[in-house]
Amino acid sequence: MLWSFIAVCFSAWLYVDASYRGPAWQRWVFKPVTLLLLLLLAWQAPMFNAVSYLVLAGLCATLVGDALTLLPRQQLLYAIGAFFLAHLLYTIYFASQMTLSFFWPLPLVLLVIGVLLIATVWTRLEELRWPICTFIAMTLVMVWLAGELWFFRPTSPALSAFVGAALLLLSNIVWLGSHYRRRFRADSAISSACYFAGHFLIVRSLYL
Repeated sequence: MLWSFIAVCFSAWLYVDASYRGPAWQRWVFKPVTLLLLLLLAWQAPMFNAVSYLVLAGLCATLVGDALTLLPRQQLLYAIGAFFLAHLLYTIYFASQMTLSFFWPLPLVLLVIGVLLIATVWTRLEELRWPICTFIAMTLVMVWLAGELWFFRPTSPALSAFVGAALLLLSNIVWLGSHYRRRFRADSAISSACYFAGHFLIVRSLYL
C-alpha cells in the first residue's frame, strides 16, 4: 500500500498545485491519473468483498463526471448526474454496514448547511437549479449515513469514511460558492485538495 499511497499523494499534489498556479495540461493529465490510482488502490484492498465494489463503482462514476466537466458547458448537467451517482453508490456502501440508528444532531446540522448553501447559490443556478439542489441533497445524505455509521460503530474505518464524506461535502461547498457566487484565488486548489482527500479516505476505509 505504501507505494500506491505515495503515488496517489504525488499525483494529487501535482493537480492541486496546477489548480493554483500550474499549466492547464497538468490539470487535464493528473486529475484522471489520480482517480485511476485511487481505483487501483481500492482494488488492492486486503479486505475487498462484494460491498467494496460500490466504492470502485463510485470512483468510476466520479471519473466519468470529471471527464464530462472538461467538455463544453452543456455537458455539466451530465457531469452532475455522474457525481450524483458516485455519491449514491458511496451512500449505499455506508448503509450496507449499518443497523437502524439515529443520532438527530447530525442531520439537523447538515440540513442547516444545505439550506444555507442553496440559499447562497440559488439565484445563480439558472437551468441547473434543480439538478444541483438534488446533488446537494444526495451529498448531505451521504455524509449523514457515514456519520451515523461512525457514531454507532466508532471504528477506524468508519471514522475514515465519515471524514472522507465530509471532505467531499466541503469540496462541493467551495466549488459551488466560488463558481456561482464569488471567485477567490485558491478556490480550485482548496476544492481539489478536499476532493482528492475525501475520495482517498473513503478508499482507505477498505484497508483498516
